[in-house]
Amino acid sequence: MAKHRIFTTPFANVYPYYVAKAERKGRTKEEVDEIIRWLTGYTRRQFESKLKKQTDFETFFAEAPRMNPLRTLIKGTVCGIRVEEIEEPTMREIRYLDKLVDELAKGKAMEKILRKPPEA
Repeated sequence: MAKHRIFTTPFANVYPYYVAKAERKGRTKEEVDEIIRWLTGYTRRQFESKLKKQTDFETFFAEAPRMNPLRTLIKGTVCGIRVEEIEEPTMREIRYLDKLVDELAKGKAMEKILRKPPEA
């Protein structure tokens, strides 16, 4: 079976759309970056390097230093598909990111988006 086109798309080609979606709703590029780094474990420098190198989505997620274990708490639908039911691992990671950006654009607090437990 052929790979989905998004897997070979450079992450840098889609990244401006994530930022634009957030900014249209009064959120910031910095918040989008924080979400991406939270999800993948990339440092700011590593993330910027991936953008410059035009790293494709599949490689971007495959080379992520540490996918956040709390990402499995991300539930809900993206494009009418429940993210927690997506079987293909890379597609599920992509949809997790889509869902996080959606939550940001809908005004959800960063603590909730990043699945931080309440302070004791």
